[in-house]
Amino acid sequence: MGLSRPAPTPSGRVTPVSLRRRLAAIGLRWRLAALVMVVMLICTGITFVAVYRGTGTQLRHQIDQELAGDASELSRTLISSDDRSARGLAQAATRYMHAQPFSASSTLLFTIVPGVGTSTNNPELFAQTTPDNSETPAVQAQENRLSAQLVTAHDGYSTLRLPDVGDLRLLKRTVSIPSDRFEIAQQIGRAAADGGGRVTVGVGEPLLTVAHAQRGVARAFILAGILTLAGALLAAFLIGTRISRPLRRMAAVAAQVDAGDLHPRIHDLDGQGGEVRVLADAFNHMLDRLTDAFAGQRAFVADASHELRTPLTVIGGQLEVLSAQPHPPIEEVQRVERLVRAEIARMSRLVDDLLLLAKAEQTQFLRLEPIDLTVYVQELWDGMSLLTDRRFELGAVPAGTLRADPDRLAQALRNLLSNAIAHTAPGEGLVRLEVEREGADRLRFVVEDDGPGIPADQRERVFDRFHRTDAARDRASGGTGLGLAIVRAIAEAHGGHVAVGRRPERGTKIELELPGFTASPTRERNAALAGPAAR
Repeated sequence: MGLSRPAPTPSGRVTPVSLRRRLAAIGLRWRLAALVMVVMLICTGITFVAVYRGTGTQLRHQIDQELAGDASELSRTLISSDDRSARGLAQAATRYMHAQPFSASSTLLFTIVPGVGTSTNNPELFAQTTPDNSETPAVQAQENRLSAQLVTAHDGYSTLRLPDVGDLRLLKRTVSIPSDRFEIAQQIGRAAADGGGRVTVGVGEPLLTVAHAQRGVARAFILAGILTLAGALLAAFLIGTRISRPLRRMAAVAAQVDAGDLHPRIHDLDGQGGEVRVLADAFNHMLDRLTDAFAGQRAFVADASHELRTPLTVIGGQLEVLSAQPHPPIEEVQRVERLVRAEIARMSRLVDDLLLLAKAEQTQFLRLEPIDLTVYVQELWDGMSLLTDRRFELGAVPAGTLRADPDRLAQALRNLLSNAIAHTAPGEGLVRLEVEREGADRLRFVVEDDGPGIPADQRERVFDRFHRTDAARDRASGGTGLGLAIVRAIAEAHGGHVAVGRRPERGTKIELELPGFTASPTRERNAALAGPAAR
């Protein structure tokens, strides 16, 4: 049972699948710009939080230091007062506070003297218990609660909220007055004496400056953030346009190639980065490979059609000639039969070669197994050297085993030897096979002949399908033009290669190199004593 795609929700909610589709439909430039915007927004947000909180923390620390200084100055004023009675201390505190009236931007001062009460520069915050003319009962009740909080607040720093001022930073300290000079008992009775020599000092400062500073930071960041994000969006779009330009050109070239035109290429990449240049070079190289592949395919189809059409034409013509005679003689029938059989055999070889080249690209093309090299080469050489009259020479064969497909390797070597036999003169024509070690585990088969040779400009093309260098290599000689192409396919399937080497004398030299050789040291001596074999 197949998997079905999730249907859209009735509420129109965007699902993850639909979101990915929408994002995939957006161009690279806009996606890059959006990504830069998101990164800039996150970085700006982190910076804003850090600066916003850092500004508040720094200003609060500065206010705490000012509060500590004001509390210390008020405490020294009380301690240095000439009248150390409770009432005298209260009067000294009042005189000090009258010189520093309280406002929304100033410092709140108050002292609590046991037995006397509270002295402050904001009397309405502590003295009123009923609403005045300008305040509602709710506001007055809130002030009364705040007054109680100021009185009962613990020593040290704390933050309270005043209705008319806002947040208030408060510092309370308990100041000890020397007991021998603190005359309370004889003036205010036993209850005051229970307080000993301790006076509570309170200093508060509104946090409006902190709020104003943080609001200024927020406004500045909002303005600067909008301008920065707009500039980043424009810059990201321009950068994305520049970066994606070669990709858009590649897409345009790919569209032309898809339409059937293989000639467009990507040029003028001098101002691009290394990665784009590498991608463009790989793209151009891929197009070159495709062009060569299509050209080779067209040539292959044309050559294969021609090779198959020729014997069919010959067969059809001979049958027409034979059918035109009412009573053809037996000799004519036998001649046509021989010719038809020869053409059918030629077509069969061509079809077999084409099938072999098609199978060369499959993984099951080879069946590797260890081959006793000395016995294998000798049997192959005996089978080829007895077929015709040539001057055959076999060099020394290294002792060891070669991991290869014996049938495919024999086919490749027979093609090379047959090619050498076909292009040498009967009787005195030289056909030589050398087997050489190449490195630790590689083997080279060298087939030489003294025939007409291969021109230098044709040495790379002789392994192409249906390629023939001259008239001596046409279909009249019995070949299909696929022998060396099959050799190359077999060599590459084994992980080796084949090439036309240089022979100082007249003739052709073809080298087939394969991996997978393992030497047998115990048999090297026997192989050396055998020496080259000649027929």
